[in-house]
Amino acid sequence: MRIKQTIGNKELWQREKTLFLTSRMAPIGCYGKVFQWVEGIDKRECAVCFNTSELEEEVLKALLVCRIPTTLVVTGRFHDTYNVQIEQALQEQRLLIMVLQPEKSDGKGYIARLRNHYIIGQVQHIVCGYINPNGSIFGLLAGKPNITHLVDRKELEAAEQESKPFRWTVAEDKRLLRMFYEDMGIHAIHKAINRPYSTIYNRIKALTMNDEVLKGREFEDYVLELLDIAHNDRLTLKEWRGDKSLPGIYPESNSAPDFVFEYDGKPFAVECKWRNHLPKDLGKELLPAEKMALFQQFSTERCMPVYFLLGIGGLPNEPDCLYFTSLDNEFSSEMLLNSVITSKECLLEKIGSFFFYRHTF
Repeated sequence: MRIKQTIGNKELWQREKTLFLTSRMAPIGCYGKVFQWVEGIDKRECAVCFNTSELEEEVLKALLVCRIPTTLVVTGRFHDTYNVQIEQALQEQRLLIMVLQPEKSDGKGYIARLRNHYIIGQVQHIVCGYINPNGSIFGLLAGKPNITHLVDRKELEAAEQESKPFRWTVAEDKRLLRMFYEDMGIHAIHKAINRPYSTIYNRIKALTMNDEVLKGREFEDYVLELLDIAHNDRLTLKEWRGDKSLPGIYPESNSAPDFVFEYDGKPFAVECKWRNHLPKDLGKELLPAEKMALFQQFSTERCMPVYFLLGIGGLPNEPDCLYFTSLDNEFSSEMLLNSVITSKECLLEKIGSFFFYRHTF
């Protein structure tokens, strides 16, 4: 890795630096401890963070709102040029944006891993939010000094919840939306409205997602509940990505299916779709050729099969019919008849049979 570009106050990089690290899929139960750490940072130092996951994005916003001197590290190029808090922090000389680029000698390692390794060597302290013990960050930190872990599993299990959520008032909604569009982040909203982070997170999603995206997310939640990951020793959730696209235009982060799982240690991906009714043209309406090509490329590059889980009718969180099939199969009425899912056990049996078939023939 090398520094390709810097934007903002370069002198911040000469200060005592603390890097915030977290696994991509950090549970919302760790937010309280993380933001408590943000509030206590010495403003004579410099916090260093990335912006590639939901928690990292929220930590960056909290750092900027709390006026903590910050270095934001990005790779390739800087995209978030219209963020209100970033613009203000740059004007006030309390932000440095450091753009990194891989060297040719870096090989084909994951960009995030190369970036993490480079920045870890440049900072004096490391503060960790939630670290997945099976993830790459856990191994990267092994044996490193000056590491502080903010949360543990017991604290996550006892995380704050509203036992009976109170109705949101119009005034609260207005205040939440104003702060959301001013890029102030979930922590500032939490302090202003005094609601649990999980409640605020869900309210933001409900108010800002368009109807199609919201229904897709509800169906994904249903799929995870159906699979009951927490009580399934054979199945592990490794990645969960959201959909962001325009017709015919798919960002790089959306070139992967919704989920990546491991079944008995073998990886596979799943793309999820829910529809009110069965489309007339199954292939064209469910997976356009451009999207199918991206998934096939993903399958080849990641060396894992990609499957398709379709919900039809009912509600996104309670569909009338479920179908599970391989993307290698052509979409047809006959395919649907052979891929009906009637229960959780049926779905797990289907997943297991796919892997048995792949490794037998």
